[in-house]
Amino acid sequence: MGAKRGGSGVNVVLQWLKRQPMKVKSFLAVTFVVCSLMAMKLWVKNHDYFFIASEAIHAVGIIVLIYKLKTTKTCSGLSLRSQELTALFLAVRLVCSFLMEGDIHTVLDFATLVPTAWVIYMIRFKLKSTYIKDLDNFPLYYIVVPCAILALLIHPFSYHLSLNGFLWAFCVYLESVSVFPQLRMMQNAKMIEPFTSRYVFALGVARFLSCAHWILQVIERRGHYLFLIGQGYLWFPMAFVAEMVQTFILADFCYYYIKSFSGFMP
Repeated sequence: MGAKRGGSGVNVVLQWLKRQPMKVKSFLAVTFVVCSLMAMKLWVKNHDYFFIASEAIHAVGIIVLIYKLKTTKTCSGLSLRSQELTALFLAVRLVCSFLMEGDIHTVLDFATLVPTAWVIYMIRFKLKSTYIKDLDNFPLYYIVVPCAILALLIHPFSYHLSLNGFLWAFCVYLESVSVFPQLRMMQNAKMIEPFTSRYVFALGVARFLSCAHWILQVIERRGHYLFLIGQGYLWFPMAFVAEMVQTFILADFCYYYIKSFSGFMP
């Protein structure tokens, strides 16, 4: 009885949201994000935990994909190109992290890279017949080449090898757009495969936590990072922009997920 009433209450709220104009929905979404940021700022003192949680959730999302591939024996709806871009930026970040830091982030990157490589292997060989190549048609060089050029022009200064700064910037820029082929494939297919949508939603949650880290850092430092533009140091502002770009791309993903899951959005 209680569970049924609870579920009924959720349905009432969803139906109410469905009837609201887009301006009201947008206002409620912004309010939710602002309140979430304020709560995280108050409850979590060390904001590095957001990055750790983000990477851990990404790893969990990949494990969900592996479960899907093993149980359904199909990779329909999954973009091989996004997985290859993910493996590329993880490999680059793993090298940089190992050379420059060697901390928990290195372990999490490795824990994410290995299952990502396994997903790529499954799509390319074991489940090749179920891979919809015609819909996964976004050229990778449209993403990789601009990211490499941008990293060459704008990268962090480092006491390590100058190549490390370029590679770190490259993986940051590449990560911000690595999910774009998956979004393009979902739009081409005009449908969302359930396991793929859960993976995508996990990426959205992970990106929200990572973006929250940057936003809270900017707030606490009173915009100091953004003022570095006037001093000719563009790395921090560009890294922040990259985070925001990926957040907006994944917000589109989460829109599709919520739409398919609850059916309350038009």
